[in-house]
Amino acid sequence: MLLPHRHRAALLDPLELPPLPGVDEWDGRLAYLDRDGVLNDNDEGYVNSEADFFLFNGIADLVASLRISGYRIVVVTNQSPIGRGWWGHDRLEGIHDLMISELLAGNELAVIDLILYSPYAPSDQAWSRKPCPGMLQVARQLLDLTAAGQQLVESNLLYGPEYSGKPDAEAGSVMVGDRDSDEGAAAAHGVRFLRTPGDTGLAAVIDHML
Repeated sequence: MLLPHRHRAALLDPLELPPLPGVDEWDGRLAYLDRDGVLNDNDEGYVNSEADFFLFNGIADLVASLRISGYRIVVVTNQSPIGRGWWGHDRLEGIHDLMISELLAGNELAVIDLILYSPYAPSDQAWSRKPCPGMLQVARQLLDLTAAGQQLVESNLLYGPEYSGKPDAEAGSVMVGDRDSDEGAAAAHGVRFLRTPGDTGLAAVIDHML
């Protein structure tokens, strides 16, 4: 099983979930956000370095508004340049560090709860590469287990065909993306999908989430 990777952590390292602003208790809603075309511009194709990374205007306030509305924020992004051998995990870590710092500089409430990425090439046919639902399945379980105070251990996670979410687990959750692969992952996971046009990102669909 080709598992997703987690930003600057092993997949099963303890996860800290900061309190959500404006709500007493998380109700289980997740905003699964693709990265390119949702949070940042990608008109030039792959984001190959920090110099290529540009957040959409006002995106920090939009992410903060989702958290204020009760969503936890998960970024789920395909990053095949790693699997293709073009560059390594360390470069992606730098890009994601920049994303985190710029979001928080724009709005201190624009916290990303979890970043998962699939480093595999399309030819790998990885369960954790969209349009397969692996990243969404893992994110749901990691956040649910953490919120319930349970340990993140191998025996507590189900992968691939073994995974079976709670019937209403994703009732209020949303997957936002700009590609057919994002829509496919949402359908396979059983979560509502909203498509961005790519040139304005999250701003184009935010009214359908709040």
